[in-house]
Amino acid sequence: MKASRIITVINGPSLSRLGSRETEHYGTSNQDELLKMIEERASMHGFTVVFIQSDIEGELVRAVNSASGGSLGIIINPAAYSHYSIAIMDAMTAFDGPVVEVHISRVFSRESFRNNLVTAQAADAFIAGAGIRGYLHAMDILQELAEKTEV
Repeated sequence: MKASRIITVINGPSLSRLGSRETEHYGTSNQDELLKMIEERASMHGFTVVFIQSDIEGELVRAVNSASGGSLGIIINPAAYSHYSIAIMDAMTAFDGPVVEVHISRVFSRESFRNNLVTAQAADAFIAGAGIRGYLHAMDILQELAEKTEV
């Protein structure tokens, strides 16, 4: 069993603008509301959340790499980087625990370029189209995976 009950939640570019950007795809909840909702669910599972949001690819890679050894699992929404970032995918692959990739919108129902999700290849689970509730589903999945690995 990992001693840590930390879950790292990593959000990529423009997700800091939740609630004001493309609400038809991303809803009206803002980033603070999302974080509060995630923290409440994490608390139910006995997790502590480390939340990172960056518009910069290298910072997202660093966040994934920094989570190794300290976090039980990662919930990541690479946003637009999910379509082409080999660097983020490589970091996700190297992470020493489960990774759940979340997309708020229904990516497969949008522009055709969104169908190519490079980073999803490195995820243990993938959630898309559930709105911000997808993060809660991801937290539940990480709890289930944690229970399987605890002795």
